Amino acid sequence: MSDSSKTLTIVLYSDDATVRASIRAALGSRISPESAPHEIIEFATGPALHSFLDANRVDAIILDGEAAPEGGLGICRQIKDEVFNAPPVIVYVGRADDAWLGAWSRADAILVHPVDPFTLAKRVGALLALASTPHL
Repeated sequence: MSDSSKTLTIVLYSDDATVRASIRAALGSRISPESAPHEIIEFATGPALHSFLDANRVDAIILDGEAAPEGGLGICRQIKDEVFNAPPVIVYVGRADDAWLGAWSRADAILVHPVDPFTLAKRVGALLALASTPHL
């Protein structure tokens, strides 16, 4: 059971407002009844996202691999290269055949558009649980 007194911070990046809205709706205010509440901070541009991540620690990141001009796949790889103990990152790709790009980016999870609320919530919950588990 998670600490329900802590509000989790999830960052969401997509240049497409409809993608951001569907992800926000899929996650609601809690991943599950047992999880802590979360806030979702949305970004439509890469520079704004980078600036925020440089100044803040977050619990999870969801990136749209189809975003332009700066795609979520490249951003993911940069985060994994540059951020010590980077939070879990989920990347959405356009087709299942693009999963190899998710592997290249070192995403913790790869999902395929369109957004499936059940799959997204399950994946985010699993990654947050894994990230909060102490490692030896």
